[in-house]
Amino acid sequence: MNFRHTNLLAPGAAAVTVVLWASAFVSIRSAGDAYSPGALALGRLSAGALALGVICLVRREGLPPRAAWRGIGISGVLWFGFYMVVLNWGEQQVDAGTAALVVNIGPILIAVLGARLLGDPMPPRLLAGMAVSFAGAVAVGLSMSGGGGSSVLGVVLCLLAAVGYAGGVVAQKPALAQASALQVTTFGCLVGAVGCLPFAGQLVSEAADAPVSATLNMVYLGVFPTALAFTTWAYALARTTAGRMGATTYAVPALVVLMSWLALGEVPGLLTLGGGVLCLAGVAVSRSRPQKAVAVRAAASESSPEPQPEGASESA
Repeated sequence: MNFRHTNLLAPGAAAVTVVLWASAFVSIRSAGDAYSPGALALGRLSAGALALGVICLVRREGLPPRAAWRGIGISGVLWFGFYMVVLNWGEQQVDAGTAALVVNIGPILIAVLGARLLGDPMPPRLLAGMAVSFAGAVAVGLSMSGGGGSSVLGVVLCLLAAVGYAGGVVAQKPALAQASALQVTTFGCLVGAVGCLPFAGQLVSEAADAPVSATLNMVYLGVFPTALAFTTWAYALARTTAGRMGATTYAVPALVVLMSWLALGEVPGLLTLGGGVLCLAGVAVSRSRPQKAVAVRAAASESSPEPQPEGASESA
């Protein structure tokens, strides 16, 4: 019972993450009109760090173990700080479709780095699912691309964002073996916010002139797609491989299409819909397991008198 409950929590946490990360694209569109890339990143990270800090105090989490700080520091610099600033900047230089296309090489880099640095397996189903999802991301990106050309600078910035994203995820994985998901997320967010402090002057001056809606979107980005979604991501990442979690994020483009349709009235074309379906299909393939392996695991859990779910979750 407990073992099955744990098995449901991790996919549920991953689902919360991709839904909130998809919603972030809609909010960034509004906040990005009033805030520069660095100021938006600092405001988002500050709101996220504040929300996470309050939760840590209530739960009395304390400081992470010393062994976790290397991974927390690297992920905080690369993913929470560098990635957010560079992506915000890149999306001002290229259209949304091009940005989505380039950034979506991130899951592929995560799988490669995870196999090289963490010894993660790369089963055929994961590779096949990523190939299908990437084809869907290409279709969505092409359908979203505007008529204007994309600058070389913008493409390079989005590429750097993908590299920072992949490096941060791979660095975060070992830290989760030493500290809780909440600790890793909180202090990673804090490291990213400290790294963005040079943009504090811009944030203060732009906040004075920004419309309330843009500031509210920035706060939303900090509390939900950052504080909540990065925590649920870390929880799920602690219980699976980096490559499999990276492949899960290919559901984001499909959800962005759906949310833009519902919230902004942007009716997707056939190519966009087809690409979204491919993204979801690829995620399903990459997350699936061979039937034989599923049967063996189910038989083992039923025959074991003490599945020990609590100890397993603590060591993850």
